[in-house]
Amino acid sequence: MAKQILLNAFNMNCIGHINHGLWTHPRDTSTQYKTLDYWTDLARLLERGLFDGLFIADIVGTYDVYGQSLDVTLKESIQLPVNDPLLLVSAMAAVTRHLGFGLTANLTYEAPYLFARRLSTLDHLSNGRVGWNIVTGYLDSAARAMGLEQQPEHDRRYDQADEYLQVLYKLLEGSWADDAVVADREQRVYARPDRVRKVEHHGEFYKVEGYHLCEPSPQRTPVLFQAGSSPRGLAFAGNHAECVFISGQDKAATRAQVDKVRAAAKAAGRDPQAVKVFMGITVIVAPTEAQAQAKHAEYLRYASAEAGVAHFASSTGIDFSRYELDEPIGFAKGNAIQSATRQLQESAWTRRRLLEQHALGGRYVTLVGDAEQVAEQLIAWIDETGLDGFNLTRTVTPESYEDFIELVVPALQRRGRYKTAYAEGTLREKLFASSKPHLPAGHPGARYRNTPAPAPTGALHHA
Repeated sequence: MAKQILLNAFNMNCIGHINHGLWTHPRDTSTQYKTLDYWTDLARLLERGLFDGLFIADIVGTYDVYGQSLDVTLKESIQLPVNDPLLLVSAMAAVTRHLGFGLTANLTYEAPYLFARRLSTLDHLSNGRVGWNIVTGYLDSAARAMGLEQQPEHDRRYDQADEYLQVLYKLLEGSWADDAVVADREQRVYARPDRVRKVEHHGEFYKVEGYHLCEPSPQRTPVLFQAGSSPRGLAFAGNHAECVFISGQDKAATRAQVDKVRAAAKAAGRDPQAVKVFMGITVIVAPTEAQAQAKHAEYLRYASAEAGVAHFASSTGIDFSRYELDEPIGFAKGNAIQSATRQLQESAWTRRRLLEQHALGGRYVTLVGDAEQVAEQLIAWIDETGLDGFNLTRTVTPESYEDFIELVVPALQRRGRYKTAYAEGTLREKLFASSKPHLPAGHPGARYRNTPAPAPTGALHHA
């Protein structure tokens, strides 16, 4: 049976996310991001389109590398201002039943004890539809804002992340047993003290002694997303990630990235197919190819290539504004996103080439065509690279999602490559066609599980 395509809407609690400058388009509504209606309407729309999830990116810090200032960042609203992504979930969960929510949170600046409570709370309120996109940060502006002189070194951030996950597993999986809550009114026992245990963790980065503040949520640990593609990031993904987000430019390189992700999972003793791999992609579709090309040309008139390059500058740590249009850009190993700097190292880039690449305000692969053409191209990417799905960026919002749902979803369904109804269950059960909402037995987090005790034979005792 042909693989069905998984699909997340890729978004951010801000105006300019990936394809910069399009907030100026007269049909774009992204300046309404501060309102609940903006998000609840989007959630309803995506659920109508049977999207698996809404993947919400986030940053801590600001993009201040380009021109060594915030001038372009503020004028074009390049992920600034940006609001908290987690606070959106309760409202969107209330108006949907199936849509998942992939939430980005930077562990470098989140205390694991309180963050575990936030995750459990959202998992309860959404009835098990929450995922966490694990990031360690890459902006020195964030480090300074949070009281550090600079970001911790790249690989060192992943050392900290490994320990952070250990703490979370102990809290989310190990503190409360599945049978801890009995809610027995007659015996006045809500939770059995003998089935709730204290977490004691004394490591290099974290010292935690305490009980998880929440009773077990439907998934316990949310679905774990991650996007690192450096050797250290891949090792981390192999151990922990259930879904990996990559950025591809051509099919051969994407196939190599997918293979590396699966090899990392295998090296960690996990099933390589236990990891779903998503790629960021932009789609501009219309009823005819000519209309799609016209729409693309229209969008280009509003997009800001310079804003896209300014965003990329902070991803690499290189101030591209210092270079003349055709001057080769020098590569220097830095502490930012290693996959971004590797792109510069592997080819002779100039500022002119970067501006051309970012013509639509971003650098993701862009598919332009009618519904049949786009559907065939999406299927080709899946079949030729081993991808499992896509994070679909927004261009003009909500128009780009409406077009995709109206035109591309039926074309994929006709080919048997996209679901026609949601499966029941939690986000994890839906994504992995599983009958169990918790981390699978082969995942390292499952080792921390507080297993149920044998059924009691007499009255409950207070331990």
